[in-house]
Amino acid sequence: MFKKVIIAEDFEEFNLAVEQTLKDLNIVNFQHAKYCDDAFLKIRKAIQDNEPFDLLISDLSFKKDHREVKISNGDELIQKVREIQPNIKIIAYSIEDKSPRIKSLFDNAEIDAFVLKSRNSIVELKKAINVISTSDQKFISPEVAPSLLEKNNYEIDDVDIKILKYLSAGTSQDEIIEIFKSSDIKPNSKSAVEKRLAKLKDFFKANNTIHLVSITKDMGII
Repeated sequence: MFKKVIIAEDFEEFNLAVEQTLKDLNIVNFQHAKYCDDAFLKIRKAIQDNEPFDLLISDLSFKKDHREVKISNGDELIQKVREIQPNIKIIAYSIEDKSPRIKSLFDNAEIDAFVLKSRNSIVELKKAINVISTSDQKFISPEVAPSLLEKNNYEIDDVDIKILKYLSAGTSQDEIIEIFKSSDIKPNSKSAVEKRLAKLKDFFKANNTIHLVSITKDMGII
């Protein structure tokens, strides 16, 4: 079982729930940070002191306030922590249920578990801690697991990301097509770009292009 845990969570009620979960599992050595910057500094200092944390439990979304921060969300925190302490176990604990963002954390940051904040989240958090503390298995909340494991799920590729980034910068579809043609990026036909946009809107359940850009920005995809 884990001996030293850090919780990155800016809402007190969720933090208290996680702390109680740890106590129920007889984990008494834990610290809490309301800002990602503070969590990162504590983790780095613990490494320097040769007393590293062995588990990070982090939310993904942190509400902005008066304080200027360098690390604005849990996705960035998890990536940075993984870079300085590759062997730390990481649980993402969030209300986020969009599969691309969750999948990205498993693929790129190699998180060990994703627990969805829900009615059953405390039970699932305990399961996740038990599973990853005793094995190399991953844990995913049952509510989001099907969308992550579905083989026919639409895969976002580099061309999709380019289209979304150009749209977010105010570039029109016709301009994007011309940029793709001049850069020899394929597919670059009008029908192909329109088809990709239609799939992206359907996948993210976006009402229009502006809504699509807003959703993907919020999810940290662009």
